[in-house]
Amino acid sequence: MPASPIRKLVPFAEQAIRDGKKVYYLNIGQPDLPPSDTTLSAIRNTPIDVIEYSHSAGNVSYRKKLADYYKKLEIDVEFDNILITTGASEAIMFAFNCCCNPGDEIIMPEPFYANYNGFATATDVNIVPITSSIENNFALPPISEFEKKITSKTKGIFICNPNNPTGYLYSRREIEMLGELVKKYNLYLFSDEVYRTLCYVDEPFFSVMQLKGCDQNTMLIDSASKRYNACGLRIGALITRNREIVDTAMKFAQARLSPPHFGQIAGEAALDSSEDYLNRIFDEFKSRRDFIVSALNRMDGVIAPAAKGTFYVMAQLPVDDTEKFCQWLLTDFNHKQQTLLLAPASGFYKTAGLGRHEVRIAYVLGINDLRNAMDCLELALKQYPGRKEIKRVKSISSVSGF
Repeated sequence: MPASPIRKLVPFAEQAIRDGKKVYYLNIGQPDLPPSDTTLSAIRNTPIDVIEYSHSAGNVSYRKKLADYYKKLEIDVEFDNILITTGASEAIMFAFNCCCNPGDEIIMPEPFYANYNGFATATDVNIVPITSSIENNFALPPISEFEKKITSKTKGIFICNPNNPTGYLYSRREIEMLGELVKKYNLYLFSDEVYRTLCYVDEPFFSVMQLKGCDQNTMLIDSASKRYNACGLRIGALITRNREIVDTAMKFAQARLSPPHFGQIAGEAALDSSEDYLNRIFDEFKSRRDFIVSALNRMDGVIAPAAKGTFYVMAQLPVDDTEKFCQWLLTDFNHKQQTLLLAPASGFYKTAGLGRHEVRIAYVLGINDLRNAMDCLELALKQYPGRKEIKRVKSISSVSGF
């Protein structure tokens, strides 16, 4: 099982704190924002006499409410197309286990969320990467490159939209081209869409579940964590109109008995979060995005495409190796008793050697903390003994592309 590049430097951060430093945690997607009042109220005030197992597919009331939520987004599903899971993580592993035999392959654009590597390892699935590049803001690679990777072992294509870690938002046309490809080769199209409400461009979000003629091919992975600032609920969902997949997933769901009881109560209540709350969260993340991308691109030798969605940005740094640099930040660097924790990007790639000059930064802290963290980073890049000038790529949507 691969170590998480997001968490493996945490022991160094803990030691830095013991040494008296303040550490700005920009390595993990844990926002500092509260859940909505409706979510918190459900956790605190729901009268419960017995904490019982729920239905293995999740509470019917929650699934019906989710179905109504998706229909408002022009995703027409019934409640029995939805299976509630212990976070999106379990939904992904259910999907892999339902659709793949040991040794089967899933094609995936890289860089990708690092824990997909762990899910693939746990389910004995091989990830076949297709590399996207910071040079074109991590856009979807040409469909011809996907087609070249298809073999007798290929069972599907997996995307995250908007993308973690790059912040790229796949366009409707890009999704439609993937839909045409999976229909042509009778493959599955898995889409992790947990960040759908954090899209900072005018084009409307387009889900794989809106593709025509792909009901048997598409699976939506979702979660309450990011949309409602409730990462610790561990409530996700697997949504598909393919009844064979739903029935097979139920066997895995029954084997683990049921999803979390309190998490479902809070997740159902979160669906009643006000528009005002959701708008305030969106505006806050957009302000943070604008600030951090501008700050990064003002630094000598740094390039950071403007994220179109999520609360992450990938940045290329002028260093010899970001694994070494990120550890050095915690062990050797000190600016006014402050430093920061970043996620080195090599762990977000499957192809060996890639990502050595990139980091993922989660802009999950307030502007004042982000400002202090960026001051630390700018100074650290000047002091780091392994500084190395990297060829600066031209990004079509860096500072000027908001």
